[in-house]
Amino acid sequence: MPAFLFKRFVNAAGVMLAVAFLAFLTFRFVGDPVELMLNEQASQQQRDELRTRLGLDKGFVLQFATFVGNAVRGDFGISYRNQQEVFTLIAERFPATFELVLVATFLSLAVGIPLGVYTAIRRDSVLAKALQFVSVLGVSLPSFALGILFILVFSVNLQWLPAFGRGEVVQLGWWSTGLLTASGRKALILPGITLSLFQITLVMRLVRAEMLETMRTDFIRFARARGLPARAVHFRHALRNCLMPVITVTGLQIGNLIAFALVTETVFQWPGMGMLFVQAVTFVDIPVMAAYLIVVSFIFVSLNTLVDLTYAWVDPRLREDALTGGANAR
Repeated sequence: MPAFLFKRFVNAAGVMLAVAFLAFLTFRFVGDPVELMLNEQASQQQRDELRTRLGLDKGFVLQFATFVGNAVRGDFGISYRNQQEVFTLIAERFPATFELVLVATFLSLAVGIPLGVYTAIRRDSVLAKALQFVSVLGVSLPSFALGILFILVFSVNLQWLPAFGRGEVVQLGWWSTGLLTASGRKALILPGITLSLFQITLVMRLVRAEMLETMRTDFIRFARARGLPARAVHFRHALRNCLMPVITVTGLQIGNLIAFALVTETVFQWPGMGMLFVQAVTFVDIPVMAAYLIVVSFIFVSLNTLVDLTYAWVDPRLREDALTGGANAR
């Protein structure tokens, strides 16, 4: 087990170094920071002083080493557009994105798993076939189209829910949350549903496929032969053995939701990291773009590592392998 953890740590460090190198190339070659930060009336002396202050007068390798060292400390430089520290901007926007992704993940599991079990157990029913058809639509339709449709129906026509913004938030230290206010919870409904629809259909179809395969195995036939109730067979035995791929997909999709929530955040004007990244692209704010890439990649790597570690907790076979490996090592 320690060897496995060490290997995962080395792999994660290698991935993050590769991402940092790509972000550094973006920082270096997309545009000249000096030209972007100073106006046309700036003198050559001012340009040289700024270039020296940013460390752009050093060699390529030294610049990259400095960039990595600063990134490890959370120092991503100054935003060209806002003239603020990039880490501060991301820290201000991260709670909004995290809250949105948390709601979307909860909805995907709370809705997708029961629907997947139902469509597997009652696969010949009319409702199960209708859910299968709706799941195809959920996978096919782009999230921005669904978001605009939801705004038109529930915000413009029915006027039940707000069309944009985060509502009233409460500050808990540096963390901000809208879950503690009525307007904040209402503002979360439409973007949360929009972001979760693809995940719901993905989890539902995955659980259905795994359940259908598991229900044909010998241990399920043996459980039925013992006279166990259908509920115990379906949920205690079959569903538990379907959780491995669900955990994998959910862990990876959380990273995808954080990375690609920028579409939903743009549609609903949600003040999260995705909206910050879209604004950075619009104004060619390279430090923000590079920091966003590194932060999202770090989240991906961390989630992948957590998913791998969760396998040993869910699957008894992996726990036995870990114990056997430890005994053999001794």
